[in-house]
Amino acid sequence: MPVEIDAQTQRCTLIGKDLRYEGPAAEIRISTDDQLRMSIAELNGHRVPITEAEADALTVAGALDGRKHLKAATPGSVI
Repeated sequence: MPVEIDAQTQRCTLIGKDLRYEGPAAEIRISTDDQLRMSIAELNGHRVPITEAEADALTVAGALDGRKHLKAATPGSVI
């Protein structure tokens, strides 16, 4: 799980490849990576791919939600 949230202090840890980025939830921005087609948590210039459940949990803790909905461009797509 690439996200740890301390509900009491509202500090979060984003876990990437062999690295951990910690900071206040209010400084984390959740966005959508068009190429990966998933959500990304950004803290101090560091980006970590996360699940939608983790994105929701971070926004509840105070992170800024900048996600957008992607639409499939392929005809017949279920999206």
